[in-house]
Amino acid sequence: MTTLTETNHPAEFLLSEGNGEISREQVTLAATTVALVPGQILGKVTASGNFVPYDAEATTGEQTAVAILYGHAPISTDTQDVTVIVRNAEVAKDRLVGLDADAQTDLADLDIIVRG
Repeated sequence: MTTLTETNHPAEFLLSEGNGEISREQVTLAATTVALVPGQILGKVTASGNFVPYDAEATTGEQTAVAILYGHAPISTDTQDVTVIVRNAEVAKDRLVGLDADAQTDLADLDIIVRG
């Protein structure tokens, strides 16, 4: 019997957010060689302003968690516009991708509270 593993659905990590769409922004995601799933923690490259997966070991901006990817982002050799959560939200810890203690602190500074 084949076992299937389902990835996060759009916004599955989101427990609550501010009224309307105040928690969300449209941003530019850098080209990516891997598909990204909802709940991916993102950083922002200082030089380009593009968002990329959070990397605690980086030194060019993406070492600071600044957003959480709302929906899926496919592999792309070009930049792509995506929706992210950037403020005023509660999120489920077990549905986040790339979360570590530093990222959790960064998110708390944005009023994004990690639960669980």
